Order: sequence, then C-alpha cells, then structure tokens
Amino acid sequence: MPGQMSDAYAAAGVDTHEADRGVAAIVAALAQIETGRERLALALPGHYASVLRLPGVLAANVGIALATDSVGSKVIVAEQARRFDTIGIDCVAMNVNDLICVGAQPLALLDYIAVERAEPELLEAIGRGLAVGASQAGVEVPGGEVCQVPEVLRGHPSPYGFDLVGSAFGVVSLDRLIDGSAVMPGDVMIGLPASGVHSNGLTLARRALLDDGQLSLDQRPDMLAGQTVADALLEPTVIYVRGVLALLASEVAVHGLAHITGGGLLNLRRIGSGVGYRISSPLPSPPVFELIATLGEVSAPEMWEVFNMGCGFVAMVAADQAPRAVELLERFHPGSAVIGEVTAEADVVELPGMRIGALAGSDRLTRY
Repeated sequence: MPGQMSDAYAAAGVDTHEADRGVAAIVAALAQIETGRERLALALPGHYASVLRLPGVLAANVGIALATDSVGSKVIVAEQARRFDTIGIDCVAMNVNDLICVGAQPLALLDYIAVERAEPELLEAIGRGLAVGASQAGVEVPGGEVCQVPEVLRGHPSPYGFDLVGSAFGVVSLDRLIDGSAVMPGDVMIGLPASGVHSNGLTLARRALLDDGQLSLDQRPDMLAGQTVADALLEPTVIYVRGVLALLASEVAVHGLAHITGGGLLNLRRIGSGVGYRISSPLPSPPVFELIATLGEVSAPEMWEVFNMGCGFVAMVAADQAPRAVELLERFHPGSAVIGEVTAEADVVELPGMRIGALAGSDRLTRY
C-alpha cells in the first residue's frame, strides 16, 4: 500500500506535510549564504549529521560532524509526571546517535534549557540526566545556556515549563566517512533494540494513551507488565555510541548507519541512493506500542510511519559480514539481530503486510 501519514498524527497536532514546506523555505533562504571563502560543508543533504572539512593541509583528512536536536514533546510528559532526571539522557541520545551515523566519534555536547522559571530542583534533575547520558556516550558537556522565558513557555502544569535542546560535535576521518553511498542491494540490515518510544511520536502517544484511552500517568495497564504509563513514556532513549564505534573499529566494512527516529523505519530511505529496504524479521515491539495502537485506534501503517516499533538503530553491512557484526553489536545491545536486506527497488520500504513507496511521514525533510 502507498505510504501516507493517516489522520491520527495530524489530529494530534503534527502536520508533517506543512513542516516539509516550511523546511523547504528555510533551505531556500540558507542557500543565499555568502561566506567570502570556499565553502567547507560537505554535501550530505537530509543526513543525520552535517560534516565540515577543516581548512588547511594539516587537517586535510579531518571532518567536523555536527548535529542538533531536542527531545520534543517528551518534555510535557516529564512536566506532568514531575520527573526530570532522565530527560537529559534523551537529549544526549538524540544528538550523539545522529553523529555516529556518518561514522563520527562524538566528543562534546552543548545544552540549551529554556525554562518558565529557573527552579533549582528542576535544573539539577535535568543536569543529572545530561551527566548520565554524557557518561554513556563518552562525551563532554563543556557548557550550555539556561534561558528564562515565562512569556514564551507555560508548563503542564505551570511553572514547570521547559524545553531542552542539544548540539553535538564530533570528528571523522573523511576517508572513512559513512554517507550511505556504499549501500547496495543484497546488504543485510542489523537492527539494534529500542527501549520504547524513545523521543519521537510523543504527541500521538500522549493523545492515544491519555486522551483517547483516558489513562493517567500513574496507572499500570496490564499490557505494560507492571510499568506505569509514565514509566513507559519516559523510558530513556538508548545511546548506541559505544556499540557502533566498536563496530566501526572492527574489520567489518559498514556501508550505512541509520538512527530510527521520527518516521520510524521509513528513515532508512535517508541512507543510500537508488535502493530499497525489505524488513522481513522485525525486532520485538515493546508492549507500549500495542497499547498506543489499541487505545488510539492507530492503524498499523501509521504506527510504522511514526514510531521505531522496537528498532532504534540500523547498521547495513555485506551479507557475509553480518554474523560477525551481529556478534559484536550484541555485546553492547543484547537482542541485536538481522531484520532484513537492502533491495534494488529505489525508495521502497517493505514491512510485514505493507509496502511503502513514496516519501511520506519520514523526518528526512525536517533536516537540511
């Protein structure tokens, strides 16, 4: 069936098609930049991280990888649950997981915290999460910014409103840059398990569970096996840095890497050119996704278009190297497994029971 974002996400307040048009307008404006010197940016449009060449002979093979991202409307769940100690992990994860997609080693992250009111306990808890995430990723947090904007932010409830954004920096050897150009039909896709919803699709998840399902954050639905709704929604995003860097340092030739975020496995189409993807053996899906689909009456195609559905990261390697890659990745992320293969059908993603051809719903067009 053709891929098209159904009404549920739009009804929850997220119009991906309007966002595409808006981003196109930003890209057109930024194309007018004149630096007065040779441009340093490598052409990786829509990729997970941007890469700059360092000028000068001594740094001829060194690239600087840059990424920026937020935790989106997951902050609303944190505000409602009054739990702020894990959201910093998500902020680190959303940035460093993007950096490693180009083969970069993350080095540092700067955070920007906008708050309705500079509550010391809130900021300390956010800081603890940032510290845990930075430790997991092996990066420094050398500084950041706290901005009080009570006229801009209102919490759920007030005065606990905040927004959390990160910008990460890393380095990559330009002769080892992973841009997806090596991905070819017959390559094997290895999926790394997600811990849950991660930091995408929370607008739809909240609508399905809290509004349509009339659940409270402290309820423990049978489907969640002892977890509260807040536990499930605030489960931190997995940081894949150490496992992926170990894979990159091994003898396995990595052809492509994808962080599965907004747009679910349709994000794979941001990797490679002229190829498609067949997901024949998906990783197990955490129970929170079944609960969202059931209570929100969200169709299977839209679930796949919005959520990671249990797979937070994908590595693409030649078929004969897949066993070694799986063995290595499982040391860091138990449950990693082959989920499918790359095909010759350009831009087509095949999922169990569905076939999605046109670019729709992916966050590919929110990046430039």
